[in-house]
Parts: sequence; C-alpha cells; structure tokens
Amino acid sequence: MSTATIDVRRARDRFHTDMGWLDSWHSFSFGGHWDPGNTGHGLLIVSNDDRVAPGGGFGAHPHRDMEIVTWVLEGALEHADSAGNTGVIVPGHAQRMSAGTGIVHSEMNHSATEPVHFLQMWVVPDRTGLESGYEQVDLTDRLDAGGLVTVASGEGDTEGVHINQSGATLRAARMTAGDTFAVPEDPYVHLFVARGAVTVGETMLAEGDAVRLTSATGLDVTASGSSEILLWSSDAEARR
Repeated sequence: MSTATIDVRRARDRFHTDMGWLDSWHSFSFGGHWDPGNTGHGLLIVSNDDRVAPGGGFGAHPHRDMEIVTWVLEGALEHADSAGNTGVIVPGHAQRMSAGTGIVHSEMNHSATEPVHFLQMWVVPDRTGLESGYEQVDLTDRLDAGGLVTVASGEGDTEGVHINQSGATLRAARMTAGDTFAVPEDPYVHLFVARGAVTVGETMLAEGDAVRLTSATGLDVTASGSSEILLWSSDAEARR
C-alpha cells in the first residue's frame, strides 16, 4: 500500500450531468464522464449526488454484480424491481440492492410536487454471480442518538443493511456544531459532506466536498454547524 495521503476533492470539481429532470454530480467516473485516474477509492466505485425533479426518475434499467446503497437526504424515492421488491425511501432509511446475477429496477421521485435529493453509492461485491436481493432499514432513532451509525456493512451483524462485501462499511453521522469523532483508521476512507460543513484535521470541507484518505491516522472530524456526513471504509482497492 502507498504512504499516507489526504486527497481533498471539492464539490465544484465533480463531473456534472444536467438532464433537466436530473441534476447529478459524480465523485468518480460515471457514464459518459471518464477519467482513468478517478475510477473509485477503495472498494467504492460510484458515488452520485442526485436531485430528481417532481414526477421524474430513472425508468426500468438493469444492473448485475454490484452492491448498490441509496441514502435519501430530502424528499422520497420510490423503488421497484424485477424481483418484486418495492419501497419508498425517505431520510434516515438505508436501502441496499444486490444486483447479483441480474436485476432490473426503477427509481422514481415519489412526489409530484417536491424534488428528491439522494446519494447512490456502488461497491463491488466479494464475488460475482450472487443471488440478487433487496433490503431497507429505518435508522432514524439511531441517527438521532448521535455518533457514527453503521448504514451498510459486509461484516456479520449490522444495525444497517448487509452488503455482500466484507471489506467495506458505510457509516453516517448527523452532527451539530462542535461535535467531534475520530476518523476510522482503515486503509481507505472516503468522507463526503452531504450537508453543512466540517473540518477534517486542518482541512475545511463544505457541502458536496469530499476527502479521500489512504493509510491516514490520527484525524478527527468536527462539525461547524448542523451537518451530515457519509464515510466509506475499505480494506482494499477494487480490481479494475
């Protein structure tokens, strides 16, 4: 593994897709946006920050061999898939779809009057050819209690959803001004500021900013005000 690095990525420097009904900002290469030097961090290979207009959404489309975690920040997102799973995801709910051998799903704004803002994140599974699956968990009470909350993990029992990747964990925190916690000292950490502003070490991060850490130790996260962060930890890099 390389020596410790702290790689700050500002919101304005992300790839951007504007389709009218969709306003999407991509942390890594996605779709028609391609940079061979920016294809993921650790086991996380997609992190899209999406806003979908009222009544809009992604019609039925296929996936395979991918663990897809969705986290809503505002509004409500409606899910349906070819395995018969349905759900409406709102803030505080974690959703996981394991694409496995193949699944077709749609994601639509549940409201005809209000936009929906959500993050969709993909990690590679431990192995290909798994059975597809779906899970949704309400973590509102745990988030309100404070601290880092496990949203998705592949390591045994978890308060959040289970993903088929033992080397990756997603944690979230809703923070108030002055709240502080230590960044997990995992080989690869991707910290994204979903709302508000925080300081990581001596670096200020605003909404939409991220920091990619490799073998970094001794860092704290401190909130400047009401904030929400998402933090992926990985024990390896995805094979590309």
